[in-house]
Amino acid sequence: MTITLSTHSPITRTHIFPVTSSPHNNYTTTSNSNSNININNNNSNNSKLTLFPSANKLVLTSQSHTLRPVSAAVSSSAGNAQLSVESGSLLERVEVFDLNGNSVLIADLWKDRKAVVAFARHFGCVLCRKRADMLAAKKDRMDVAGVALVLIGPGSVDQARTFSEESKFKGEVYADPSYASYKALNFVSGVTTTFTPGAALKIIEAYMEGYRQNWELSFEKDTRTRGGWQQGGIIVAGPGISNISYIHRDKEAGDDPDVEEILKACCS
Repeated sequence: MTITLSTHSPITRTHIFPVTSSPHNNYTTTSNSNSNININNNNSNNSKLTLFPSANKLVLTSQSHTLRPVSAAVSSSAGNAQLSVESGSLLERVEVFDLNGNSVLIADLWKDRKAVVAFARHFGCVLCRKRADMLAAKKDRMDVAGVALVLIGPGSVDQARTFSEESKFKGEVYADPSYASYKALNFVSGVTTTFTPGAALKIIEAYMEGYRQNWELSFEKDTRTRGGWQQGGIIVAGPGISNISYIHRDKEAGDDPDVEEILKACCS
């Protein structure tokens, strides 16, 4: 496998990970006068991955797979998060469902437009309801910039409808009952990311501000059997199926990014 880094602009804190996870790869590095870095391994798989840095965006393409380029910006609150080529390919195949139960390819939500897409922990989550309001409060600025506001939750269409009715969310709401988008985006999940001192404090703050958990939704089978441990995140995507310009992955429940950071990514 060959990984080529073409230096079109200065890069800082860039991490390149090979697509394959095989422990037997032996890499050598060479460079030429055009500031290209080639990382090779002794494999029969003659694949090639190219990274084109431009401003704060990383654009990756794969020569050995029929994958589209994937662009990903780093969220400062999420560390050096990147969207790999294979993750981007998986995401393109994910189906979500609108409030009428119609199936939609998730990438079609931003194919012809730019969108801020928030991923809820689950539809009953009190912290997700607060985040929905945080984003909805900035919808006027998004509208002026022609940016759509979307929320996706891991659960059923019925749960999505209940969330939409209770929250009065101003954006579009979709259900991902298979959690496929969360897996493709490598969002974290687990007890240790849910029960943290920081999350507990944010829950108390949310309740003091008048937000409430919907415990009926929280204990429905599809949420309960997964423990409710799923964390979400926020992306800015489009226009273009593979154009993911910003990713924030929640490190724990209630790990909201700075809303101005999101607006800078989507509306500047």
